[in-house]
Amino acid sequence: MSKEMLNALDALEAEKGISKEIVIDALEAALVSAYKRHYGQAQNVEVEFDGKKGNIHVYAVKEVTEEVFDSQLEVSLKEAMEVNKAYEMGDKIRFEVTPKDFGRIAAQTAKQVILQRVREAERNIIYNEFSAYENDIMQGIVERQDRRYIYVNLGKIEAVLSKQDQMPNEFYQPHDRIKVYVSRVENTSKGPQVFVSRSHPDLLKRLFEQEIPEVYDGIVEIVSIAREAGDRSKVSVRSTDSNIDPVGTCVGPKGQRVQAIVNELKGENMDIVEWSEDPAVFISNALNPAQVVDVIFDPNNNKACTVVVPDYQLSLAIGKRGQNARLAAKLTGFKIDIKPESEMESYYAEHAENEETPEEEVHDEAIVASDLTADEYENIEFEEKTAEDEEQV
Repeated sequence: MSKEMLNALDALEAEKGISKEIVIDALEAALVSAYKRHYGQAQNVEVEFDGKKGNIHVYAVKEVTEEVFDSQLEVSLKEAMEVNKAYEMGDKIRFEVTPKDFGRIAAQTAKQVILQRVREAERNIIYNEFSAYENDIMQGIVERQDRRYIYVNLGKIEAVLSKQDQMPNEFYQPHDRIKVYVSRVENTSKGPQVFVSRSHPDLLKRLFEQEIPEVYDGIVEIVSIAREAGDRSKVSVRSTDSNIDPVGTCVGPKGQRVQAIVNELKGENMDIVEWSEDPAVFISNALNPAQVVDVIFDPNNNKACTVVVPDYQLSLAIGKRGQNARLAAKLTGFKIDIKPESEMESYYAEHAENEETPEEEVHDEAIVASDLTADEYENIEFEEKTAEDEEQV
């Protein structure tokens, strides 16, 4: 048994990547249970497995006491000192109690427990490995699908792609290679489960990092993403280097860089806009390709605004089924109300009337309050200034 066990441990370590220490710990725990079950002993037992020779030893552990009440758990100080005079009250002494036939019985009993521990160890290894990929992108192969999920082979594990995480314009066949975003990894009683997505906004971010070195290196930063998977997305970018155009860098020569991402997402349209710390500029950029005439912020809500566009650009600004406006609102974090110029004429007229200088307002109020004509008011003001000048002289 000793050689067979050592060979099995070596094979597990080589083939499964499970260290000998993990299996030996599982084996020793299983052998303790096997001993108590087969020999009906209620004593404290420890089992040691010799990792070099493969031998198994069973020890009964007893506490040194002055008076023995349970011989299976206790040993008198007198008996202990016969073994070693250094023993004192409260010390633990181990007595070997290995049965002659224990090797055969224990091996049979422990087999299932060892296999279970090995499976648990394998699950933990896989869980730890794939936890490192959480919130990252992986490439897998479509294995099969049912009404709820598409099952994607990621190598050591089969991930699940749910309906809500699929792109509506995509259809998958077995053996298709796809890139997926690892949204979460769970360690369940049935083993690790990996959940992946094709519709998550961060899939887009990871694809940008893969295709655009400046994004991966942090020279160009993705600030925000608004995505309606499979149809259209908006991405705001900024550059940490004033000499680098963030939008042009992402688009690439003749649009090659962004086209690679569009192809991966099966034709999903993409607007890349420049982020600005000026909300009005950022909102205007976010509504691309529409032209923006003005951005009027709500004085009662710092995250709401009215955007004015030329009448002929209204449909373009709102977009099909409101998509352009909806994505711009998600991208900027503002509630956006889009108005044509013609509807804002009265607003601008009223706003212009209220834009009088403070001096004119004071002048008019003074004339009304004094019941004088404008000429009479000017003469009085001139005479007062002349009198002040004479006093100073």
